[in-house]
Amino acid sequence: METSLRPLTLGEILDRTAELYRNNFVLFAGIFAPYAGVALVLNLILIGLGILLKNQHVAPTSIIWITLGAGAFEWLILILLVGASVAAICRAVAWVHLGQPATIRGAYATVLPRLGRYLWLMTITAFVVWTPFALLYAGFFGVLGYYGKVFSAHPGAPPPTPDPQTAIIIGIASVIFFLAILPIGAYTIFMSLRYALALPACVVENTKAFPSLRRAIDLSKGARWRIFVLALLIGVIKIGLVLITQLFTIVSIFKSHGQASPGITAISQVIEFFTTTFLGPIYATGITLLYYDQRVRKEGFDIEWMMQAAGLTVPAPIHEASPATPQIYAHFEPAPPAATPPLAEIQPTADPEPPPPPPVPEKPYE
Repeated sequence: METSLRPLTLGEILDRTAELYRNNFVLFAGIFAPYAGVALVLNLILIGLGILLKNQHVAPTSIIWITLGAGAFEWLILILLVGASVAAICRAVAWVHLGQPATIRGAYATVLPRLGRYLWLMTITAFVVWTPFALLYAGFFGVLGYYGKVFSAHPGAPPPTPDPQTAIIIGIASVIFFLAILPIGAYTIFMSLRYALALPACVVENTKAFPSLRRAIDLSKGARWRIFVLALLIGVIKIGLVLITQLFTIVSIFKSHGQASPGITAISQVIEFFTTTFLGPIYATGITLLYYDQRVRKEGFDIEWMMQAAGLTVPAPIHEASPATPQIYAHFEPAPPAATPPLAEIQPTADPEPPPPPPVPEKPYE
């Protein structure tokens, strides 16, 4: 496949994403299918478990705790699978973008030995990006639960009327929540854009978690607006397709006053399997292409790749890269000047005497 190693506009990156996805649909969908398939099976098991517990007349409190435990187990399994799937997509996109052969088995065989590194990177990124949001929501709903006793009200019963002091506390908490949500949202978006290229850098360059984060910060400079627009467009596409495919489920829940039957829920999960398999690789494909575009713009990766493709040896770096700014691209070191002897060893020499003229033969006497 012909590579596009040149600076690309955002429109060209979107076109390249669609081209790669269309030409390698089986590859990308096959990489993401294990995650979507396991999620489908686990969700169907949870639906069946809920029906079984209700038929056995288990206490509602026990049902809640059992469901929470099963949900936590499912969440752990899916975190492992989504990390492997997204990393394998990045690896496969890097191969096909450079015109190299790629397979589902080869992508997973490359990323599974380093899965712990990728999961650790995702964990750090999620902690840095989403911790303020989590603390804000936990604090707000904690105040509501403690003072308003929202969570202790019986189902169907009207919420208890708070006293004036409680109403003031809840009002202050609500004001703080709505005032803080805007700057915290801006922080979350900024940090997400800052670390957006960390996983492709980690997968392609085989670096550890913290160097990959620093690498992402350097590469994303000057491209964060493009990353934002790329993520926004792909997000709109995903939301639109999910709404279209799940429309009958939404209508059924609305008609049932917020309660979906187990059959409708199971059908919804099957549809979600197909939409997840289809939509899952799109963002990883686009962000990997943008990673390569930044390397071309900042480091001349296109020239380095052409040299490698031509069989030329890329010179070694001038100096060892510091951990703060890892250098992946090649530097060209000029040849050292020729050694010059010291001045003391340079002795002036006299010009050599010209050789004597050859003898002129004598003429015979006439």
